[in-house]
Amino acid sequence: MSTAIILGTRPELIKMSPIIRELDRNGMEFFILHTGQHYSYNMDRVFFDQLELPEAKYNLEAGSGTHGEQTGKMLARIEKVLMEEKPAIVLVQGDTNTVLAGALAASKLNIKVAHVEAGLRSNDRRMPEEINRVLADHCSDFLFAPTEGSRKTLLGEGIPEKKIFVTGNTVVDAVFQNLKLAEEKTTLKELGLRSGNYFLVTAHRQENVDDPVRFSGILRGIEELSKEFDTPVVYPIHPRSKMRLEESGIKINGSIRFIEPLDYLDFLNLEKGASLVLTDSGGVQEETCILGVPCVTLRDNTERPETVEVGSNMLAGTESEKIVVCARKMLVKGKDWKNPFGDGKAGEKIVRVIKMAIGKNPC
Repeated sequence: MSTAIILGTRPELIKMSPIIRELDRNGMEFFILHTGQHYSYNMDRVFFDQLELPEAKYNLEAGSGTHGEQTGKMLARIEKVLMEEKPAIVLVQGDTNTVLAGALAASKLNIKVAHVEAGLRSNDRRMPEEINRVLADHCSDFLFAPTEGSRKTLLGEGIPEKKIFVTGNTVVDAVFQNLKLAEEKTTLKELGLRSGNYFLVTAHRQENVDDPVRFSGILRGIEELSKEFDTPVVYPIHPRSKMRLEESGIKINGSIRFIEPLDYLDFLNLEKGASLVLTDSGGVQEETCILGVPCVTLRDNTERPETVEVGSNMLAGTESEKIVVCARKMLVKGKDWKNPFGDGKAGEKIVRVIKMAIGKNPC
């Protein structure tokens, strides 16, 4: 009666790590299937090593491609593995093409599907991630909602209450479990940075980096911020974002320091020491909220509204003027908000439900 953990990207691996550890702690049979959606070592294998997780039993090496091509390749390859392994339940996390392919493959084979981080909505169907999370929720048998607001969203879409479990978000578990390890690293020293005296940027969303107007608005706003506050800016740039930047011909004045993508512990360390984080990542919105670091989101909407509600985050969009205005406000705000994503025991709660689902004693 094994459990299949299907993942394919850095955020999924990080957020699944508390569940993997808890499954292992409880002596439960499981295996990891990695689709290869992120396939460079720095965005994949190094996280298994750093987080001391077991190797993936399967690496499908799906790689990149159009959404249809990538999802189709993963769907076919996942199906073959599931037909061979016959797990009792499949776990997917988040909103990637891996999540959609894993949930669809399992549900077509009448294997129970559990969706970790269910019920998040940006209400923007132009985002491929929104399509993925909605479809994954509606073919899942167990929906692990991080907040009460997510539970209400799922109920509003007609999902039966008995399928929904409010567990908190495993990102809290991951941050708590790994922060001490991150603080032992010398990330800031290696980059020549001082804690509390730099801005951190991440921008990788398709709707931002594939649109030269939006991407250039983001970069201009960040350049203006760096100049106004005389503060260095560090941008660990995703390979795809770097390629889009080079293709676009966007002119930059050199005030943004582009570096290679970082491993999880280095990035967590960099987040914790930043005076401000500007991002289009949902996971980074959560992490900064937990770490007590002000955040400005480079999007028009967010599926993490709790961060805006508690005051750790502001939505700026991608116009340079608005980015600067929001950053000014966040830099003078207090940092006394309350973390809305749970107590750091989400992995434990999720595994308890999985035990019951496959007929094991949850105690």
